[in-house]
Amino acid sequence: MINDKVAIITGASSGIGEATAITLAKAGVKVAIGARRVDRLEELSKKIIAEGGEVHFQKLDVTKREECDNFAKAVLEKWGSIDILVNNAGLMPLSFFKNLKVDEWDQMIDVNIKGVLYCTGSVISHMKEKKSGHIVNLSSVAGRVVFPAGSVYCATKFAVAAFTEGLRQEFSVRSNIRVTSIEPGIVATELTDTITDESLQQFVENGKKMETLQAQDIANAILYAVDSPPHVNVNEILIRPTTQEK
Repeated sequence: MINDKVAIITGASSGIGEATAITLAKAGVKVAIGARRVDRLEELSKKIIAEGGEVHFQKLDVTKREECDNFAKAVLEKWGSIDILVNNAGLMPLSFFKNLKVDEWDQMIDVNIKGVLYCTGSVISHMKEKKSGHIVNLSSVAGRVVFPAGSVYCATKFAVAAFTEGLRQEFSVRSNIRVTSIEPGIVATELTDTITDESLQQFVENGKKMETLQAQDIANAILYAVDSPPHVNVNEILIRPTTQEK
């Protein structure tokens, strides 16, 4: 059903983005992968090509609107269509608010919220014009449940969840653009590497002891959503490790 469609995946240099690119490519999707680490994109591109997939890779900083627009334009020039957008790029430098890590707040707002807005803005006119498309936004269980040291991160993921529902209401019925919010619990990725608050070291270590989700588990959920029949709009997938309580 999704064979020969075109997908843009942000934050594709590792973790969920990388797994999603490989998974969609195996399903016959032409994948356009973007991230700041071009060397990692090049490695991933070679892997996808070796397995018979089609890929385009390009440096992408989602906090820069011009780069988002240029990325979408390059994909349209190469393949003539954008059918799926996976807004995966995200940061999670958790910290207690009292520690006033303002630079980290700004980074999360820029990547987790503005990046989603910019990338969606770069494809929405095209999808609206052709009256088809699928936008997948990576929110989080933190977009439903607030926890200590996560107030700012949770705020960004609550924003993604709200934005996703707003997109559904605006575009699904009128323009046949399906919209999905993917909400993972703890996943074994590089996400916790950005935590600089030393008081959270135990939290990070406890997370590593848990039998966490793997990036592939989330990629499988994304594949399920985008490969559903056209009349099915999978709006939300909340997916936790079995051993995660909250």
